[in-house]
Amino acid sequence: MKQFDFRLVREALHERAVLLKIAPHLVDPQPFLMPVSGPLKSLYYDFGLTIYDFFDGSRAVPWHRRLSFEQVRELEPGLAAPLMTGAMEFYDAQVRSARLVLENIFDAIGNGAVCANYVRAESHARDENYLWRVRLTDSISGETFETKARSLIDSTGPWARDPAPRLVRGSHIVMPRLNASNHAIAHFEDDGRIIFFIPWGERGERTLIGTTDVDHDGSPDDVHISEEEVRYLRTIAARIFPVSARMEPVAAFSSLRPLLISHGSATKATREHHIYRDPQGVIRITGGKYTTYRAMAEEAADLAVAEVAPGLKRVHLTAATALNGNTPQAIQELLKGTRALAKQYHVAESEIMMLIRQYGLLTAAVLNYVETAEFITRGDVDAARFVFAARHEMAVQRRDFMEVSTSLGLEGVHFGQAGPPIPPASI
Repeated sequence: MKQFDFRLVREALHERAVLLKIAPHLVDPQPFLMPVSGPLKSLYYDFGLTIYDFFDGSRAVPWHRRLSFEQVRELEPGLAAPLMTGAMEFYDAQVRSARLVLENIFDAIGNGAVCANYVRAESHARDENYLWRVRLTDSISGETFETKARSLIDSTGPWARDPAPRLVRGSHIVMPRLNASNHAIAHFEDDGRIIFFIPWGERGERTLIGTTDVDHDGSPDDVHISEEEVRYLRTIAARIFPVSARMEPVAAFSSLRPLLISHGSATKATREHHIYRDPQGVIRITGGKYTTYRAMAEEAADLAVAEVAPGLKRVHLTAATALNGNTPQAIQELLKGTRALAKQYHVAESEIMMLIRQYGLLTAAVLNYVETAEFITRGDVDAARFVFAARHEMAVQRRDFMEVSTSLGLEGVHFGQAGPPIPPASI
């Protein structure tokens, strides 16, 4: 919005509304507080958020409103933003990002796709029949094999080449829960950078603080938060939540944004995307942002279909089809049955709700791996999730479970708390 890229704002808000409908177990409305200082700042952000609300024609989340200093204090007594006179309350959405990736993979498999974890494309070339011949390597066994395709799409993100994207690193620190309410905090520094303090974690026991925007010049396989980034985030955290100065981060992590090549500040680098067919005939996906992944996939699929079946009518269903049947109605019915599931499996209701928010309609399938006992602890639940990940989610290494199937590793949970080793028969 601050870059006046209204087309991207409109597209992102539309896709946010779509995700709230097609993956309601993984995408939730998230209230934010934006502290303001004085009437001029209040009017400035009020105007900007009014435009933001206007672009969101779906009304998928409530519109913004002003809160007085007293109202903010009641919600967040530990919040100490400098010169704060009140706040704007607005809504965005929070997503369990890695699980949404898994949900898309399994939805694709359900629709006929063949998906394989730890398989690397080594080379590609077209044969005399104009078919792509792609050499693949199983990274676990070392086996090499070949497959054929009528269309080839490069969606390798940070690993893309010809052209390589601009890699911008976003880093976070994870603290014990600082937010008293369910509101996230959106704090603007004097230089215009925004830092979020988000209630986070599968069981809501953490606060996620970030993000940074730093150009990454190294390999996409070697991405770590720097000491400078940790100091930067901790310094801001100590100002906004002074109690955090007496705490140590329980975890920290970094990710890469593969953006279109641009000049100037990494913070202001465009989040637009570009999808095209290169001179060799490979469809390339470059740039973009997580929120618009579905629209980007739809655009790339249209390009592929136009190549292999020019006369085929294009049918777009993904914006209106819940992933793996997880409709809002289905999730609401599951939540209504929380008490019954808790009684059936001897699991706390809070754990049942956590599982529904991670697995949706597969909640009972996960619970079937919980060993029978008079009372099931959260460790028992995580052990069941561990086995489920190995048997049904292509988890091979422990990190697959700790950072993909769950976010326990990113929350600073030690592996010993997460369950037994992956059963060899399940790999």
